[in-house]
Amino acid sequence: MPTKHTLLSTAVGVGIAALASTAVAEEITIATVNNADMIVMQKLAPQWEEATGNTINWVVLEENVLRQRTTQDIATGGGSFDIMFIGAYETPIWGANGWLTSLNDFGDDPDYDLEDIFQLVRNGLSADGNLYAVPLYSETSFTFYRTDLFEKAGIAAPTEQITYTEFAEMAAKLHDPDNGVFGTCQRGKAGWGENMAFVGTMANAFGARWFDMDWNPQLDSPEWNAAITYYVDLMNNSGPPGATANGHNENRALFKDGKCATWVDATSAANDVRNPATSNVADVTDFFQAPKQETDKGTGWFWSWALAIPASSQKADTAKDFLKWATSKEYFQMVGDTEGWVAVPSGTRASIHEDPRLLEAAPFAETIKNAIFSVDPADPTRDPVPYTGVQFVAIPEFQGIGNYVGQQVAAALAGQVTVEQALANGQQFAVREMTKAGYIK
Repeated sequence: MPTKHTLLSTAVGVGIAALASTAVAEEITIATVNNADMIVMQKLAPQWEEATGNTINWVVLEENVLRQRTTQDIATGGGSFDIMFIGAYETPIWGANGWLTSLNDFGDDPDYDLEDIFQLVRNGLSADGNLYAVPLYSETSFTFYRTDLFEKAGIAAPTEQITYTEFAEMAAKLHDPDNGVFGTCQRGKAGWGENMAFVGTMANAFGARWFDMDWNPQLDSPEWNAAITYYVDLMNNSGPPGATANGHNENRALFKDGKCATWVDATSAANDVRNPATSNVADVTDFFQAPKQETDKGTGWFWSWALAIPASSQKADTAKDFLKWATSKEYFQMVGDTEGWVAVPSGTRASIHEDPRLLEAAPFAETIKNAIFSVDPADPTRDPVPYTGVQFVAIPEFQGIGNYVGQQVAAALAGQVTVEQALANGQQFAVREMTKAGYIK
């Protein structure tokens, strides 16, 4: 006997197929990052292609390369892509510039149920009251840890937010490279969305900020120096070799392979790390808050990986149809039915986070939701700032500044420059860029 979900999926498929029979089939090009949830989407997308008659040309890129390619294409109106995976940093800026197609009409479709997407997430993907992207998953950051290694080392799992000082002590006790286990694995690959996602929130914890209230860069401050000195020492003492080559995906692979005792990174990775089909440590992984230090403000980031349509696309209607399919309630249920409910993307839809099947397979889903809602992008630092954003600053100039500072931090980690020189270089670059942009005289 068919289930209610089967009947619903069939009805949706029939409805799409009926529409497709009256329209000319098109090929759309999608630029995506090579993260696990997007790989699952590529696996399931032939169902949409079969139902509609349309086809997809996937352009799958490493995260930094994706950002470079999409930024260049969107800014020049190149028209290479019909759909882009972008995030909570780019979406409001690009939308306000008129570079993205408004998705406000999604709110008129009762089957899509836009209100089911968490308001915090919708707000992060909007500009001037207009929605410009819809999310596949949303996240903050927390600490992944190996319960078996903690027990073996006699370390009690934290029940409250610990300090980075305490975290370093834990990592040192857990560090056992002779047996192939590193005390901690943190992002070292340069990029505003790679190493600086972790480093930026860690700097917040140390009381640092990117700019003061007059937009003067603060990278030469004692707080930034303390944070980066800590980071370099932590990674040199308790991290894996060659860490400057490791971004999110590389560290995720290391952790799943049992090589890392701790890892502070995206909550969205939990469904992969805790999935026995994809992880060697699924049964011995748990989570606690990302550490604090001088303050607990801004210690966990906020991010969404979302789908948007460039204004330059000539196939917006077909692209919108795919977006509705790929971020619908039915899509998330399809992931649960085919990949297991532990693999369902997190932090997006209220109804999915309340689904008993998800709560049974992924009891940590409630922890993820609560962690996301604890983040306040409007109040990210100990001292007042003129910007919003936790691990990024929501201004166009930040992408260049963040990338440059990320390169300098990676150079300090590799021992190519001192921490002081790295931050002095970053300060000089940021002052030049902010002066050029008219923020400071």
